[in-house]
Amino acid sequence: QVQFVESGGGLVQPGESLRLSCTASGFTFSDYVINWYRQAPGKERELVARIIKTGQLIDIADSVKGRFTFFRDNRASTMYLQMSNLKPDDTAVYYCNADPSLGWPWGQGTQVTVAS
Repeated sequence: QVQFVESGGGLVQPGESLRLSCTASGFTFSDYVINWYRQAPGKERELVARIIKTGQLIDIADSVKGRFTFFRDNRASTMYLQMSNLKPDDTAVYYCNADPSLGWPWGQGTQVTVAS
């Protein structure tokens, strides 16, 4: 069955960096656009970035432009999110998934907390 496992989150201070990982299984990873999402406390889940099969970024939230970079390793079925210059507003649970229209299950996410 389809599964996404996110990892790499933690507590950091403003301005610091983190790298998140998302490992998928249960489908041919290289055949799908994979997206990063985040959900802050009390807010709806939002799209952070959309990365197509070749690893090209095709959509990114304005709030993270210039600070977040993304890459995918299709051989390892893994997506990476490199976050730099983190801000308190980046505090959220981060998830990866394919397009929501597929109805695939969400992973547990990984918590990122940015606080001084």
